[in-house]
Amino acid sequence: MNKIHDIQHIHTDNDYLYLTVDGKSYRVRWEDCSPRLARASMAQRSHLEVSPSGYGIHWFELDEDLAITPLLQVAEVIETEPVY
Repeated sequence: MNKIHDIQHIHTDNDYLYLTVDGKSYRVRWEDCSPRLARASMAQRSHLEVSPSGYGIHWFELDEDLAITPLLQVAEVIETEPVY
């Protein structure tokens, strides 16, 4: 199976979704992801799964799906990965 994106890392905090995709690091404010994710708890935001094809991310408890390509269009490129 060909991967659409190589998603190396995902991390969440209160304000942002952090992604390392195709060798670049990004962050996206929850408000820019979706209203459902903006209202979610940290526990709900942290419970996610990346599709094997690299197409998107699924949040089980919220029944929310986001495709990576449009998400990167609203993301901010960051120079270094955040410290976890």
